Amino acid sequence: WGGRERGGVIIPSDENCSLIHYQFTTMSVSPDYLASSLYCDEAVHDVISSDDALLCDHIFPSVSDFESSVVNMFDSELDQMPGCDLVRQLGNFHELVTARRDSINWMFKVHAYYNFRPKTAYLSVNYLDRFLSSHALPQDKRWPWQLLSVACLSLAAKMEETKVPLLLDLQVLEPKFMFKPQTVQRMELLVMASLEWRLSVITPFDFVDHFIAKLQCFNTQFDQFSCIFSLVSDLILSTCRVIDFLDYTPSTIAVAAVLWATGQNVDDHITISFHERVNNEMVQRCHQLFKENLTKVCQPACNKESLSEQTPPSPVGVLDAASGKSFTSTKEFLTTSPSQTETKQLKKW
Repeated sequence: WGGRERGGVIIPSDENCSLIHYQFTTMSVSPDYLASSLYCDEAVHDVISSDDALLCDHIFPSVSDFESSVVNMFDSELDQMPGCDLVRQLGNFHELVTARRDSINWMFKVHAYYNFRPKTAYLSVNYLDRFLSSHALPQDKRWPWQLLSVACLSLAAKMEETKVPLLLDLQVLEPKFMFKPQTVQRMELLVMASLEWRLSVITPFDFVDHFIAKLQCFNTQFDQFSCIFSLVSDLILSTCRVIDFLDYTPSTIAVAAVLWATGQNVDDHITISFHERVNNEMVQRCHQLFKENLTKVCQPACNKESLSEQTPPSPVGVLDAASGKSFTSTKEFLTTSPSQTETKQLKKW
């Protein structure tokens, strides 16, 4: 080219540009020649072949492949739950209940502020509960809870969102404490190590699309599907504040939420239609929890007309007064605290 390089981009010289312009303007090429040059010499059997079916199967998975993925989710949903015996280890600690609920409330408010995906909020609570199942935070100090909340929400956003705010920007809506990015990053490492780096978690949201589609009265109408999904999402997020829901698998919560949102009763015929792995007895118990805790906040839809007119409630204010149990563990205590100098600096931010 004989040009010069600027910022890694080669800029041709004026002489070369003039030469190229002259060559293109002086060449006389007929339109027919240009059009014919776009065609390839190929026969009909080259365009249509038996391999196209295999290609389509690869791009568009078959029903059997989709069912196989659902089975894999059933197999994996127990791996990253806070613990099957977690609720049995709980005691009546009102301070822990309040601290956990305040942490979830703040994470959900920031979730709504940045319009994160519903799964992001659920993951943040999952990380919080799994961390607390092996660590006990001091009851008389609030800064560890706030630091843990920021770290869990940040990790969840990094797992789900395409755009993640800076760690300082994530600490919005009047948090009780503000932490330096380096402090949050250290907490993130501690959380990930405690979770054994298993951040990819099966949640109720992974089952919702499949279960809603099983309801034949809604699966052909996109508007209804979207409305149901919004209501089910709010119901699922609302369960995070009630400790009793920790006893139930993500698939069970998803089925109960779909049935509650669509005004369906729980019976063997309906539950088996979702999937053969769905436990009808567990769904009934979970559905009963929805009745006991969510009736005043999230009313079920009894028909299509009322469903289409219903505005899904916000999960931010759901179950603030819900009673529950919290838990502690003697495995490890976070007894260290920030230095006085650092604490003063953080509070000024």
